[in-house]
Amino acid sequence: MLTIGELARATGANISTIRHYERVGLLSPPERSDGNQRRYREEDRIRLSFITRSRDLGLSIDAIRDMLQLGQRPAMSATDADRIIDEQLSAIRTKITRLRKLETELERLSKREAGDGDGYDGVVAVLARDEADPSPAIHGGGT
Repeated sequence: MLTIGELARATGANISTIRHYERVGLLSPPERSDGNQRRYREEDRIRLSFITRSRDLGLSIDAIRDMLQLGQRPAMSATDADRIIDEQLSAIRTKITRLRKLETELERLSKREAGDGDGYDGVVAVLARDEADPSPAIHGGGT
């Protein structure tokens, strides 16, 4: 069993973030010690690692919740599971496309001549275009 501090160190998550994930239902309420300290199992560490990595990759809480439901597939229809998978694939492909556009613009800037102030607006333009069309599965819904 892990304390909340040990769980935070093991996963790289902040203690306040762990408590938030408990409040929004991504993590189950932990067992409590006689002194009322939270006690987490290895399964909680694995689940929190998945959540943390998913957030690092830009997935929303709602998207992570959907992905976690896939692990409980016996309770989910194949149609629902396929829908979740398709939505996440689409969102990830959209994000990859946007990141490639940004990469191209940054590469262009890195190759310009020293003293050439032209071009910085290109990065702003690339990001502004992406802002106009956010991907709901990555950015939408939860925080």
